[in-house]
Amino acid sequence: MSALQVTWFVLIGVLLTGYAILDGFDLGVGFWHLFTKKDLERRTLLNAIGPVWDGNEVWLLAGGGAIFAAFPHVYATVFSGMYLALTLVLLALIFRAVSVEFRSKEPSQRWRNSWDVAFALGSIIPALLFGVALGNIMRGLPLNLDWTFTGTFLTLLNPYALLIGFIGFAMIVTHGALYVALKTEGDLAAQAVKWAQVSWWAYVLLFLVGTLFTAMTQQHLLENYLRIPALWMLPAAVFVMIALIGVFNRWDQPRQAFAASVISIAGCMSLIGVSLFPRIVPALGRPALSLTVANASSSELTLLVMLILALIGMPFVIGYTIWAYRTFGGKAETEPGGY
Repeated sequence: MSALQVTWFVLIGVLLTGYAILDGFDLGVGFWHLFTKKDLERRTLLNAIGPVWDGNEVWLLAGGGAIFAAFPHVYATVFSGMYLALTLVLLALIFRAVSVEFRSKEPSQRWRNSWDVAFALGSIIPALLFGVALGNIMRGLPLNLDWTFTGTFLTLLNPYALLIGFIGFAMIVTHGALYVALKTEGDLAAQAVKWAQVSWWAYVLLFLVGTLFTAMTQQHLLENYLRIPALWMLPAAVFVMIALIGVFNRWDQPRQAFAASVISIAGCMSLIGVSLFPRIVPALGRPALSLTVANASSSELTLLVMLILALIGMPFVIGYTIWAYRTFGGKAETEPGGY
C-alpha cells in the first residue's frame, strides 16, 4: 500500500463528502417541496437552490470519475453490481434537473404540479438509494474470485443497507430543512424550523440505532477502532454535532444549526472511511476477496499524473463553488418569471 494509493482514497472521500454536503441540501429541499401548499413558496424553494444545484452535482461527477481512474476495479464491481439501482438514481437526477428548468414554462397548475412531483421524486430516490448503496458497501458485497458481484437487486435490499439508507435520508432531509430556514424568511422559514426539528429526531434515533446495530453485526467495521482506541472519539464527536443541530435549531440559530449539520455529514462520511480502510469494498463472507486500497488501484504512474491534474483542476472547482455561494448569498427572493 503506497502513499499515492492512500492519498487517492482520502481524496475520493473528500469529493464524495463535498457532494453529500452540497447536493445533500438540494435533495433535502426536494423532499420538503411537496409539503408547501402555495405556488409562491414552492418557487421560493426552487430559487433557494436555483443558482447552485447544478454546480453541486459537479462533486458527484468528480468523485465518480476519480473512482474510475484511481480504483478501476472498484468502479467495475460496484457500478455493475448496483447497475439497476444506479440507473434509477441517474433517471431520478435527470428528471429532477428537467423539473427545475421546465416547471415555470407553462402557467397551468396541472403542469406545475406534475413537475413538482417529478422534482420531489427526483430528490427522494437518490437521497435514499445513495445511503442504501453505502450500507451495502459497508456490509460487504458477495464477490467471486474475479471480483464480480454475484448477488441480485434484492440482495442489495438487506436490513442493514436499508437502515443505513434511512439514516442517510434523515440526515439529508434535516440538512435540507435547515438550508430552507437559512435561506428564506417569514412563514416559510418558521415552517422549515419545524420540519428540521421533526427530521432531526429521526436523524438522532436512527444514528443511535445504526451505531448499535453496526457494533453488533458488522465486526469488520470495528477493527480500526479496536486497534486505535482514540478513534472512538470520532463517533462521539459526530453524535455531539448531531445533538447540536437540534439545540441550535430550537434556539432559532439557523446558521449555527446548518454549520453543525455540515460537520455532522462530514463526520459520518469520515466514520465510513475509517471503518472501511484499507478496504474499499469488503467481500461478504470472504474477507480475502475484498477490494482494497492496495489491490484495486491503478498504476503508480496513473495515480501520480491524476494527482498533478487534480492539484491543477480542483482549485478552480473550489474557487467557483466559493464564488457562487458568495455571489448568491442572502435570502432567496421570488419574482415574476422565476421558477
